[in-house]
Amino acid sequence: MNTIQKKLDLICLGRVAVDLYSQQIGDRLEDASSFAKYLGGSSGNVAYGTAVQGVKSSMLARVGDEHMGRFLREELQRVGVDTSHLITDKERLTALVILGIKDQDTFPLIFYRDNCADMAITSEDFSEEYIASAKALAITGTHLSNPKTRNAVLTALEYAGRNNTKRLLDIDYRPVLWGLTSIGDGETRFIDSEAVTASLQEVLHHFDVLVGTEEEFHIAGGSTDTLTALKNVRKVSNATLVCKRGALGCSVFEGEIPDHIDGGINVYGVRVEVLNVLGAGDAFMSGLLRGYINGESWEQCCRYANACGALVVSRHGCAPAMPTKEELDDYLSRAESVPRPDLDIKLNHLHRVTTRKKQWENLCIFAFDHRKQLIDMANQCGANIELIPKLKTLLLTAAEKTAKEENIYDGNAGILADTTFGQAALNEITGKNWWIGRPIELPSSRPLRLEHGDLGSQLTSWPKEHVVKCLVFYHPKDKLNLKQEQDEKIQEIYQSCCRTGHELLLEVILPSDMEQSENYYVEIISHFYALGIKPDWWKLPGVSKETWLNISKKIEENDPYCRGILILGLDSPIEQFEEVFNAAADIPLVKGFAVGRTIFGEASLNWLSGKINDEQLINNVSERYRKLIKAWKNHRS
Repeated sequence: MNTIQKKLDLICLGRVAVDLYSQQIGDRLEDASSFAKYLGGSSGNVAYGTAVQGVKSSMLARVGDEHMGRFLREELQRVGVDTSHLITDKERLTALVILGIKDQDTFPLIFYRDNCADMAITSEDFSEEYIASAKALAITGTHLSNPKTRNAVLTALEYAGRNNTKRLLDIDYRPVLWGLTSIGDGETRFIDSEAVTASLQEVLHHFDVLVGTEEEFHIAGGSTDTLTALKNVRKVSNATLVCKRGALGCSVFEGEIPDHIDGGINVYGVRVEVLNVLGAGDAFMSGLLRGYINGESWEQCCRYANACGALVVSRHGCAPAMPTKEELDDYLSRAESVPRPDLDIKLNHLHRVTTRKKQWENLCIFAFDHRKQLIDMANQCGANIELIPKLKTLLLTAAEKTAKEENIYDGNAGILADTTFGQAALNEITGKNWWIGRPIELPSSRPLRLEHGDLGSQLTSWPKEHVVKCLVFYHPKDKLNLKQEQDEKIQEIYQSCCRTGHELLLEVILPSDMEQSENYYVEIISHFYALGIKPDWWKLPGVSKETWLNISKKIEENDPYCRGILILGLDSPIEQFEEVFNAAADIPLVKGFAVGRTIFGEASLNWLSGKINDEQLINNVSERYRKLIKAWKNHRS
């Protein structure tokens, strides 16, 4: 690769769409009843897949001026893809694909691409300066199928050729997108066509690297014999040819094509259990580009590529299944011993924790997820419990008011609110860049019980940004049967969160009627890790600096990717938090506080009693929340 400094590593020009994947594995697409929404489209997948591998990628395409277009833009931005040239098209809708997984060989697929946004890209949408700013330009073959997009591709290739920007083509042959099948047949991968072969061969000389499956080289080379096809491609292009061969890995041909398919550079893949081949080619391209951009050998490029493809075929979806750099490197270090990546505990954990899209470093969380305490409060003063939902909306108003005044909107504000009384508050704050947690435990239950039954069925209706908060009263000296019952319930909760992609906050409190010692928290945390439970967050009472250090050490030993610890309140007086925050001030893993009754308790009782009005409640709660924020800021700084 060229050593001249360039702002971007890679520009991806081509398809970017929304994928709707059937969640019923083994069902016909006709019978699918629910779908998961992912970023998709071959070029979009590659931009995403390279970005999570540490490549500075940019997306050159169009999306609609609607919710799905904004979704694609935000998904790309969250992983660091440059979207300065992801143009919003005011007249067209974002492309859509509906996909199913029937079995290992059957993947029904429908493209909804009639006059879609990404097929409206023109040469006027980018400048030569932009193309020249990248080390490499990756094109997908679909955009050669339409005169308008073909002109844009040829212009980009011309700019790249003049500016030492390497040019790569993923043949990405989809007969339906060349008009060779019925519009509903997106599954067919190969139809021989002299017209398509001629169309491709007109442009192959532009490229430095050509990538495709054997069938894709068949269409590019005009022969269903792979060697003959490769030799025909060589007649019109001097590019390095990378031929994907499924479970056999891939072969690279840099010069003259040999007389045997194994005569190139052969890098063999590893066999894995296939769930979904859709997106495997984009994963392969992402891994290949990681090595190519960094000037690594073809052997190493192909090792990355084969491994990326192997991981993605074992998972649901395309872009979200792409491995991160940390995950891929771990897999490559032991791939031969991992026949089922989808079942490998370490890989699954790495994928979960290294694909997080938001960072939280200094959280000031107002917790008003209380249910039993507020019911008791209402009963105490003779108030109707139907007032509690309104109370929670007022508490949210106080939280937003304070966050604005204290300038903690940039990812530092948060709430804990419940579904029972706080659904309106949850709906209001969702999507506003706040940390949001929701409780699942039946209040005061011991052994632990869930308030609304099975968690898996609940989480299907939860926004992904909502953190599952579970409070457990736990003690190392609990009777064995109680401990086992609670352990099993927490394991079940953790596994549900892993399946749905929700983060888990595990709140641990020693039962008040049992022996109290800070050291028990270290013991409990160690015990949960030994069970394989790795919550994203811990919520713990304030302890001494020495105990914080011991807790931190235990977390770092078992899960260096843990989000951190939040300090809980236990209805302590505000003044007491000076000491609590001081002890935690120099502990990096302590990311902030999540405090409730200390902030809202007295004011809420007075409001329920009719002693103060809405405005007075908001101002009182806001002031107490502000005091805690200022105290935390002072100690943390």
